[in-house]
Amino acid sequence: MLINIDLVSDFVCPWCYIGKIRLERALDSLSNSHPQLEARINWLPYFLNPATPAGGEPYRAFLEAKFGGARAVDALHAQLTETGAADGVKFDFERMTTRPNTLRAHRLCYRLQAQGARPERIRKLADALFEAHFVLGKNIGDSEVLADIAAACGENREQALIYLQGDGDTTAVKRMASQLQKQGIDSVPFFIIDRKLAVSGAQSATALGAAILQAVSGQAGTQN
Repeated sequence: MLINIDLVSDFVCPWCYIGKIRLERALDSLSNSHPQLEARINWLPYFLNPATPAGGEPYRAFLEAKFGGARAVDALHAQLTETGAADGVKFDFERMTTRPNTLRAHRLCYRLQAQGARPERIRKLADALFEAHFVLGKNIGDSEVLADIAAACGENREQALIYLQGDGDTTAVKRMASQLQKQGIDSVPFFIIDRKLAVSGAQSATALGAAILQAVSGQAGTQN
């Protein structure tokens, strides 16, 4: 039985990184108890800060302005580090110097999905984008960085770079993000399970697994 899971996220959202890992843990668990289930994750774009300059901006300064100073940011990082560790998610905030514009990253993911790539390749790309930003401190808004990531995930680097330096799929990605917000999605991660049930936030793997089974059983609703 195929079940579609739309994952609305941004690649600079730490809770999206955690939510992704928890979703994968939920699916791994369900594969043992419900081997007939086959899940397909569709990545949908969201922009945490649409006003981010194309070249990015200083990471720490952005967060301090957003959250009210250095102490608030330090507390947030400590919370994320502790929460992530429990799920095997690593963050290296000291290496993160740039808050990137994620339009190109979303375009890269959109392109791969539009080409009908296998789920394993899409998952590999999403993994690489999150890791590049949160672990390696790379600017995932930079075309060269993204071309390297694409190549590591099996794409032709030169072709990926040409695509990224152009504006292919820009309108489609922006339109999709806008439509999702118009539908009331104003925070991420946000999971839409088989178009029947919505789960907001980085819920636990157990909660996500229960929601998936609820959707499979045909029960609609929203879990917050």
